[in-house]
Amino acid sequence: MNRYLLRALMAVGMVSAVNGAHAGLFDDDEARKQVADVRVEQQQLADRVSKIEATVNSQKMLELINRIEQLNGQIAKLNGQLEEQAHRLDEMEKRQKDLYLDTDTRLRKIEQAPVAPTPSATVAAAASTTNAAAPQAAGDPAQENATYDAAFAKFRSGNYPAAITGFASFIKSYPNSRYAPNAQYWIGNAYTAQRDYKKAISEQQKLISMWPDSNKVPDAMLNIATAQQELGDAGASKKTLEELVTKFPLTSAADQAKKRLAAKK
Repeated sequence: MNRYLLRALMAVGMVSAVNGAHAGLFDDDEARKQVADVRVEQQQLADRVSKIEATVNSQKMLELINRIEQLNGQIAKLNGQLEEQAHRLDEMEKRQKDLYLDTDTRLRKIEQAPVAPTPSATVAAAASTTNAAAPQAAGDPAQENATYDAAFAKFRSGNYPAAITGFASFIKSYPNSRYAPNAQYWIGNAYTAQRDYKKAISEQQKLISMWPDSNKVPDAMLNIATAQQELGDAGASKKTLEELVTKFPLTSAADQAKKRLAAKK
């Protein structure tokens, strides 16, 4: 009997062991399946994140490209406005130069017109000739005018180096000419046209120093103010304009100086 009981117990134990082994195998498979599922979900989540990041980056890139295009459009517009303003400024400078040239030409024609002396003036001139030493012989007026006109023509045509040489030669040949201050003014103006602003200031200051009573002094000061502004010295330019308005308030140069000063405020 004991032998049969022992065999029965052994059989039950073997069955239990087999069932336990099957249960263990089942638990391992289930765990592996769960791990695999988790990994799949992780990969799916990672893919979704990558897609979202790609979408966001694409949107940002598109926005950036649009912004760049907008800025490029604004820059192009500003460049167009600058070119237009530069063209207007060039036209204004050209008109101003033409006005000065025309004024200079007309004044010289008026000054060259012969004036009939009055009897009193004739008597006074005769008395002066009698009592005073003989004056220095005057140069040939025709040659003087021709020399000035030749330099003036160079300036008018835009040949500024030749104009500077011509006017300098005129001043050397006719230092006491009534047109010497004018010639000096056009030398300074020619340097301004060549954007040699330091030399322009120097030449106009020479005019003011040598011919302080010339009617070209206000224009020379206006030219100096322009050159100072172009050199970036706004303070000196403003001071020159204020001095011009104070010393020569009734001149056309002072009127322009007032407009410039008003624009600076």
